[in-house]
Order: sequence, then C-alpha cells, then structure tokens
Amino acid sequence: MEENYSAFKGLNLSSARSEDETREQYKSRLKSNKEILKLYSKMGRQQFQLMFPNGIHEAMTKAAEEASKEIQEKTAEELGEAK
Repeated sequence: MEENYSAFKGLNLSSARSEDETREQYKSRLKSNKEILKLYSKMGRQQFQLMFPNGIHEAMTKAAEEASKEIQEKTAEELGEAK
C-alpha cells in the first residue's frame, strides 16, 4: 500500500464558511464532513484506504457525476415520452 496516502485530499474540512459558499452549501458541507470523519474513525485508516484508494473526494466526485448523468438520462426519457 502507498505510504503517502491522503484520505482527505481535496476535501475542505475547515469549519469556517468560505466567501463564495452559501449558508445551505456550508451546512451541507459540515454535515458531509461529519459523516465522513465518523466513517473514517469507525473503519480505520487501512480499511478506508481499501474502500477509497484515491481518497474520499474523488469517490464523492465520481458518485455525483454518475448521479447527474442518471438524472439527465431519466429527464431525457421523460421528455421523450411526453412528446
């Protein structure tokens, strides 16, 4: 396994609100961070590395992209059926 593994690379774990962040985004980020840290403490570093070899941020980004793609496909299907 890689020695310089960073589970949280690219993830904003700051408790301060960014200038370009809305209140809703800020609250959502804090909630997500809490859940991620809870999972990390429960699973441990080695298990977390096995689950997310490139870090949690990359896994979350990929999941969001896939969800967005599914929503677009479903919307396109619904619009196609409505015509």
